[in-house]
Amino acid sequence: MKNIVISGSGLFTPELTISNEELVQSYNQYADNYNAEHAEAIAAGELAALAYSSCEFIEKASGIKSRHVLYKDGILDPAVMRPIFQKRGEEHMPEMVEMALFAAHQALVQANKTPADIDLIICAASNMQRPYPALSIELQQQLGAGGYAFDMNVACSSATFAISNAANAIRGGTAKTVLVVNPEFASPQVDYRNRDSHFIFGDVCTATIIEAEETANSPYAFRILGMRLKTEFSNNIRCDIGYTEHCFDQHDVSTPFFKQQGRKVFKELLPIVADVILDELAAQHIAPTELKRLWLHQANINMNIFAARKILGREPLPEEAPLVLDTYANTASAGSIIAFHLHQQGLDTGDKAILCSFGAGYSVGCLVLEKC
Repeated sequence: MKNIVISGSGLFTPELTISNEELVQSYNQYADNYNAEHAEAIAAGELAALAYSSCEFIEKASGIKSRHVLYKDGILDPAVMRPIFQKRGEEHMPEMVEMALFAAHQALVQANKTPADIDLIICAASNMQRPYPALSIELQQQLGAGGYAFDMNVACSSATFAISNAANAIRGGTAKTVLVVNPEFASPQVDYRNRDSHFIFGDVCTATIIEAEETANSPYAFRILGMRLKTEFSNNIRCDIGYTEHCFDQHDVSTPFFKQQGRKVFKELLPIVADVILDELAAQHIAPTELKRLWLHQANINMNIFAARKILGREPLPEEAPLVLDTYANTASAGSIIAFHLHQQGLDTGDKAILCSFGAGYSVGCLVLEKC
């Protein structure tokens, strides 16, 4: 069986940022307005008053300090609390394709490839701006690549599942060089009026180039030693908005695009994550003590530290399990790829590492990597 490598990666980071301080000020003003408007109902016990948010609360709960967004207008306005931007027509690329194009070019340069080398594009993200035509096919056209393309969604595990699909396509002979992009335009799904989740997501796009080791010509290549994917159904992370919403007479316009029961997720999902990683390490005859790096899903600092501790059997050093969610926030499927792209320093040929995502589904995608 031929060896498959990740030969390059790319990252698009929006210029605009929102700090916790800005979010908290906006939310607390909204809470004041809400509590004043509903003062009588609150006093009568018919409604609960909205509690304040704080930077301390956000950092303790998540480790997030700021996030990047494509559009900042409207998000911090207590009367709006959502990003305001113009809907693009058919003659213009949607934001997710534009983000992916930038990240793709970076990854191609790192992998020493050209668009003509690409014969499969997989656009994998937690949300798509449209169901069809596939965003990946529009990216294929804009990039000037050949072959075929498709979109896929496994929520926060979309990137690792897509890389696994890319490796299998190469081994199966249906592709030679694959571009995987993860455009996470996540800020529009945030309910900025919800204290428990108004701080979670940011916008970003990552890209990776996957190919056979025999065709690779890049100093950045990592060999994929093993892959393990697992899904198990749970409602604890959920989005209920779909194309059928307008068909229901009782459609609730306040239905959130994202909701989760964080404590249940922590308790139920992390043991699955640890088992998947440890089982794949055992299958590859690699001891956890051999791992030099853990590029984990960037959803919550407490989840990452817990998972790294479980795998290594001790407290992880900061460089062993690098975090990017402090400045990027939760970027869904792109998080572990951001960590991979930004934190490869100090790894030598033969060093072993884990690239792992986890999220709604439940879903877990684990790749065991070795520096070429």
